[in-house]
Amino acid sequence: MKKILITLFCFISIAANAQQVTDTTKKNLGDTIKKDLLTAPDTVKRLHTKPWALVAPAAAITYGALTFGIHPLRRIDYFIQSETNKTNANFHSTAESYFQFAPVVIVYGLNLVGVSGKNTFVDRTALLALSAGILGVTAFGTKHLTHRLRPNGSDYLSFPSGHTANAFMGAEFLAQEFSNKSPVYTVIGYSFAVTTGVFRMYNRDHWFSDVVAGAGLGIISTKLSYLVYPYIRNALTHTGKNGKSVTILPTYQDGMGGFTFAMQL
Repeated sequence: MKKILITLFCFISIAANAQQVTDTTKKNLGDTIKKDLLTAPDTVKRLHTKPWALVAPAAAITYGALTFGIHPLRRIDYFIQSETNKTNANFHSTAESYFQFAPVVIVYGLNLVGVSGKNTFVDRTALLALSAGILGVTAFGTKHLTHRLRPNGSDYLSFPSGHTANAFMGAEFLAQEFSNKSPVYTVIGYSFAVTTGVFRMYNRDHWFSDVVAGAGLGIISTKLSYLVYPYIRNALTHTGKNGKSVTILPTYQDGMGGFTFAMQL
Protein backbone atom coordinates (compact mmCIF):
# COMPACT_ATOMS: atom_id res chain seq x y z
CA MET A 1 0.00 0.00 0.00
CA LYS A 2 2.87 2.40 0.79
CA LYS A 3 4.34 1.78 -2.67
CA ILE A 4 0.99 2.57 -4.26
CA LEU A 5 0.65 5.82 -2.33
CA ILE A 6 4.22 6.89 -3.16
CA THR A 7 3.64 6.18 -6.86
CA LEU A 8 0.40 8.16 -6.93
CA PHE A 9 1.95 11.14 -5.18
CA CYS A 10 4.85 11.06 -7.66
CA PHE A 11 2.38 11.27 -10.52
CA ILE A 12 0.66 14.24 -8.90
CA SER A 13 3.98 16.01 -8.38
CA ILE A 14 5.00 15.46 -12.00
CA ALA A 15 1.68 16.77 -13.28
CA ALA A 16 1.83 19.86 -11.09
CA ASN A 17 5.39 20.69 -12.15
CA ALA A 18 4.61 20.14 -15.82
CA GLN A 19 1.57 22.36 -15.57
CA GLN A 20 3.58 25.21 -14.06
CA VAL A 21 5.97 25.11 -17.01
CA THR A 22 3.52 24.69 -19.89
CA ASP A 23 0.39 26.56 -18.79
CA THR A 24 1.20 30.23 -19.44
CA THR A 25 -2.44 31.23 -18.99
CA LYS A 26 -2.66 30.15 -15.37
CA LYS A 27 -4.21 32.82 -13.13
CA ASN A 28 -3.64 33.57 -9.50
CA LEU A 29 -6.13 32.38 -6.90
CA GLY A 30 -8.10 35.64 -6.81
CA ASP A 31 -8.50 35.79 -10.58
CA THR A 32 -9.49 32.14 -10.72
CA ILE A 33 -12.23 32.54 -8.10
CA LYS A 34 -13.53 35.68 -9.80
CA LYS A 35 -13.66 34.04 -13.22
CA ASP A 36 -14.71 30.57 -12.20
CA LEU A 37 -17.20 31.21 -9.43
CA LEU A 38 -18.70 34.56 -10.35
CA THR A 39 -18.86 34.36 -14.13
CA ALA A 40 -21.89 32.77 -15.77
CA PRO A 41 -21.05 29.52 -17.58
CA ASP A 42 -20.46 29.87 -21.32
CA THR A 43 -18.65 26.71 -22.30
CA VAL A 44 -21.28 24.40 -23.75
CA LYS A 45 -19.66 24.40 -27.18
CA ARG A 46 -16.49 22.94 -25.64
CA LEU A 47 -18.21 19.99 -23.98
CA HIS A 48 -17.84 16.77 -25.86
CA THR A 49 -18.12 13.02 -25.62
CA LYS A 50 -18.19 10.97 -28.77
CA PRO A 51 -20.88 8.24 -28.83
CA TRP A 52 -18.28 5.61 -29.75
CA ALA A 53 -16.47 6.37 -26.47
CA LEU A 54 -19.36 4.64 -24.68
CA VAL A 55 -18.45 1.26 -26.21
CA ALA A 56 -15.68 0.30 -23.75
CA PRO A 57 -17.62 1.05 -20.52
CA ALA A 58 -20.72 -0.59 -22.01
CA ALA A 59 -18.63 -3.70 -22.70
CA ALA A 60 -17.46 -3.73 -19.07
CA ILE A 61 -21.05 -3.55 -17.83
CA THR A 62 -22.06 -6.31 -20.25
CA TYR A 63 -19.25 -8.55 -19.01
CA GLY A 64 -20.44 -8.14 -15.43
CA ALA A 65 -24.03 -8.87 -16.39
CA LEU A 66 -23.07 -12.01 -18.33
CA THR A 67 -21.55 -13.58 -15.21
CA PHE A 68 -25.09 -14.15 -13.96
CA GLY A 69 -25.81 -16.52 -16.81
CA ILE A 70 -22.50 -17.79 -18.19
CA HIS A 71 -20.87 -20.12 -15.68
CA PRO A 72 -17.31 -20.04 -17.10
CA LEU A 73 -17.26 -16.26 -16.58
CA ARG A 74 -18.59 -16.66 -13.05
CA ARG A 75 -15.85 -19.18 -12.31
CA ILE A 76 -13.32 -16.45 -13.08
CA ASP A 77 -14.74 -14.57 -10.08
CA TYR A 78 -14.24 -17.59 -7.85
CA PHE A 79 -10.72 -18.20 -9.14
CA ILE A 80 -9.57 -14.59 -8.65
CA GLN A 81 -11.10 -14.45 -5.19
CA SER A 82 -9.45 -17.73 -4.24
CA GLU A 83 -6.04 -16.48 -5.38
CA THR A 84 -6.57 -13.21 -3.53
CA ASN A 85 -7.37 -15.07 -0.33
CA LYS A 86 -4.24 -17.21 -0.69
CA THR A 87 -1.82 -14.33 -1.25
CA ASN A 88 -3.33 -11.73 1.09
CA ALA A 89 -5.49 -13.58 3.58
CA ASN A 90 -5.08 -10.91 6.28
CA PHE A 91 -5.44 -7.86 4.07
CA HIS A 92 -7.67 -5.13 5.48
CA SER A 93 -7.82 -1.49 4.51
CA THR A 94 -10.28 1.40 4.41
CA ALA A 95 -8.10 3.48 2.08
CA GLU A 96 -10.41 2.88 -0.88
CA SER A 97 -13.14 4.79 0.94
CA TYR A 98 -10.94 7.88 0.44
CA PHE A 99 -9.40 6.92 -2.90
CA GLN A 100 -12.83 6.86 -4.53
CA PHE A 101 -13.20 10.62 -4.02
CA ALA A 102 -9.60 11.60 -4.85
CA PRO A 103 -10.12 12.40 -8.57
CA VAL A 104 -12.98 14.82 -7.81
CA VAL A 105 -10.96 16.48 -5.04
CA ILE A 106 -8.06 16.89 -7.48
CA VAL A 107 -10.32 18.65 -10.01
CA TYR A 108 -11.47 21.29 -7.54
CA GLY A 109 -8.08 21.46 -5.84
CA LEU A 110 -6.31 22.24 -9.11
CA ASN A 111 -8.78 24.98 -9.85
CA LEU A 112 -8.32 26.55 -6.42
CA VAL A 113 -4.57 26.84 -6.95
CA GLY A 114 -5.10 28.52 -10.30
CA VAL A 115 -5.08 25.68 -12.84
CA SER A 116 -8.20 26.09 -14.95
CA GLY A 117 -10.09 23.10 -16.26
CA LYS A 118 -12.28 22.89 -19.34
CA ASN A 119 -15.37 24.36 -17.70
CA THR A 120 -16.41 26.97 -15.17
CA PHE A 121 -17.49 26.08 -11.64
CA VAL A 122 -21.20 26.13 -12.46
CA ASP A 123 -20.90 23.92 -15.53
CA ARG A 124 -18.41 21.59 -13.88
CA THR A 125 -20.51 21.12 -10.77
CA ALA A 126 -23.67 20.58 -12.81
CA LEU A 127 -21.85 17.93 -14.84
CA LEU A 128 -20.64 16.19 -11.68
CA ALA A 129 -24.13 16.28 -10.18
CA LEU A 130 -25.63 14.86 -13.37
CA SER A 131 -23.01 12.09 -13.46
CA ALA A 132 -23.66 11.24 -9.81
CA GLY A 133 -27.39 11.21 -10.42
CA ILE A 134 -27.11 8.80 -13.35
CA LEU A 135 -24.77 6.57 -11.38
CA GLY A 136 -26.84 6.67 -8.20
CA VAL A 137 -30.03 5.55 -9.93
CA THR A 138 -28.41 2.80 -12.00
CA ALA A 139 -26.03 1.39 -9.40
CA PHE A 140 -28.47 1.45 -6.47
CA GLY A 141 -31.24 -0.09 -8.51
CA THR A 142 -28.96 -2.77 -9.93
CA LYS A 143 -27.67 -3.78 -6.49
CA HIS A 144 -31.18 -4.55 -5.28
CA LEU A 145 -32.25 -6.12 -8.56
CA THR A 146 -29.34 -8.56 -8.87
CA HIS A 147 -29.25 -9.54 -5.17
CA ARG A 148 -25.71 -11.00 -5.32
CA LEU A 149 -23.99 -12.16 -2.13
CA ARG A 150 -20.68 -10.49 -1.33
CA PRO A 151 -17.55 -12.66 -1.04
CA ASN A 152 -17.47 -11.95 2.70
CA GLY A 153 -21.14 -12.90 3.04
CA SER A 154 -22.12 -9.62 4.70
CA ASP A 155 -25.13 -8.82 2.46
CA TYR A 156 -26.64 -9.27 -0.99
CA LEU A 157 -25.60 -5.92 -2.46
CA SER A 158 -22.41 -7.01 -4.17
CA PHE A 159 -23.15 -6.18 -7.82
CA PRO A 160 -21.91 -3.70 -8.94
CA SER A 161 -19.16 -2.21 -6.77
CA GLY A 162 -20.32 1.23 -5.65
CA HIS A 163 -16.87 2.35 -4.45
CA THR A 164 -15.35 1.40 -7.80
CA ALA A 165 -18.15 3.09 -9.72
CA ASN A 166 -17.64 6.32 -7.76
CA ALA A 167 -13.90 6.19 -8.33
CA PHE A 168 -14.16 5.67 -12.09
CA MET A 169 -16.86 8.32 -12.37
CA GLY A 170 -14.42 10.77 -10.75
CA ALA A 171 -11.50 9.55 -12.83
CA GLU A 172 -13.38 10.19 -16.06
CA PHE A 173 -14.50 13.57 -14.68
CA LEU A 174 -10.84 14.50 -14.06
CA ALA A 175 -9.90 13.27 -17.54
CA GLN A 176 -12.68 15.26 -19.20
CA GLU A 177 -11.66 18.46 -17.43
CA PHE A 178 -7.86 18.26 -17.62
CA SER A 179 -6.71 15.69 -20.21
CA ASN A 180 -6.35 18.46 -22.79
CA LYS A 181 -3.66 20.00 -20.56
CA SER A 182 -1.75 16.82 -19.80
CA PRO A 183 -2.43 13.06 -20.10
CA VAL A 184 -0.81 12.69 -16.68
CA TYR A 185 -4.05 13.87 -15.07
CA THR A 186 -5.89 10.98 -16.70
CA VAL A 187 -3.24 8.56 -15.43
CA ILE A 188 -3.55 9.96 -11.91
CA GLY A 189 -7.35 9.70 -11.84
CA TYR A 190 -7.50 6.21 -13.23
CA SER A 191 -4.68 5.07 -10.93
CA PHE A 192 -6.82 5.99 -7.94
CA ALA A 193 -9.83 4.29 -9.55
CA VAL A 194 -8.02 1.02 -10.32
CA THR A 195 -6.52 0.97 -6.83
CA THR A 196 -9.99 1.40 -5.37
CA GLY A 197 -11.29 -1.58 -7.32
CA VAL A 198 -8.33 -3.78 -6.36
CA PHE A 199 -8.73 -2.91 -2.69
CA ARG A 200 -12.43 -3.81 -2.83
CA MET A 201 -11.51 -7.29 -4.03
CA TYR A 202 -8.69 -7.72 -1.51
CA ASN A 203 -11.06 -6.66 1.26
CA ARG A 204 -13.47 -9.38 0.03
CA ASP A 205 -16.24 -6.84 -0.45
CA HIS A 206 -16.64 -7.56 -4.16
CA TRP A 207 -16.06 -10.10 -6.88
CA PHE A 208 -13.98 -9.29 -9.95
CA SER A 209 -17.07 -8.89 -12.15
CA ASP A 210 -18.59 -6.49 -9.59
CA VAL A 211 -15.53 -4.27 -9.94
CA VAL A 212 -15.48 -4.46 -13.76
CA ALA A 213 -19.17 -3.58 -13.99
CA GLY A 214 -18.74 -0.79 -11.43
CA ALA A 215 -15.90 0.69 -13.48
CA GLY A 216 -18.07 0.62 -16.59
CA LEU A 217 -21.01 2.25 -14.83
CA GLY A 218 -18.81 4.99 -13.39
CA ILE A 219 -17.20 5.84 -16.73
CA ILE A 220 -20.40 5.71 -18.73
CA SER A 221 -22.24 7.90 -16.20
CA THR A 222 -19.72 10.70 -16.67
CA LYS A 223 -19.50 10.25 -20.43
CA LEU A 224 -23.29 10.33 -20.74
CA SER A 225 -23.48 13.50 -18.68
CA TYR A 226 -20.95 15.22 -20.96
CA LEU A 227 -22.93 13.99 -23.94
CA VAL A 228 -26.38 15.23 -22.84
CA TYR A 229 -25.49 18.23 -20.66
CA PRO A 230 -25.13 20.71 -23.55
CA TYR A 231 -28.73 20.01 -24.56
CA ILE A 232 -29.98 20.37 -20.98
CA ARG A 233 -28.03 23.57 -20.40
CA ASN A 234 -29.10 25.11 -23.70
CA ALA A 235 -32.70 24.35 -22.76
CA LEU A 236 -32.29 26.06 -19.38
CA THR A 237 -30.07 28.94 -20.49
CA HIS A 238 -31.02 30.28 -23.88
CA THR A 239 -32.19 33.23 -25.92
CA GLY A 240 -35.91 33.33 -26.45
CA LYS A 241 -37.79 34.09 -29.67
CA ASN A 242 -37.81 37.78 -28.81
CA GLY A 243 -34.00 37.77 -28.59
CA LYS A 244 -33.95 38.19 -24.82
CA SER A 245 -31.76 36.05 -22.61
CA VAL A 246 -33.42 33.49 -20.33
CA THR A 247 -31.39 31.80 -17.57
CA ILE A 248 -32.18 29.09 -15.02
CA LEU A 249 -29.43 28.18 -12.55
CA PRO A 250 -29.26 25.90 -9.48
CA THR A 251 -28.94 27.60 -6.09
CA TYR A 252 -28.15 26.55 -2.53
CA GLN A 253 -28.84 28.81 0.45
CA ASP A 254 -29.50 28.18 4.15
CA GLY A 255 -29.48 24.44 3.63
CA MET A 256 -32.09 24.55 0.87
CA GLY A 257 -31.56 23.77 -2.80
CA GLY A 258 -33.51 25.35 -5.61
CA PHE A 259 -33.36 27.24 -8.87
CA THR A 260 -33.20 30.90 -9.90
CA PHE A 261 -34.91 32.21 -13.01
CA ALA A 262 -33.78 35.34 -14.78
CA MET A 263 -34.93 36.96 -18.03
CA GLN A 264 -33.65 40.03 -19.77
CA LEU A 265 -36.37 42.68 -19.94
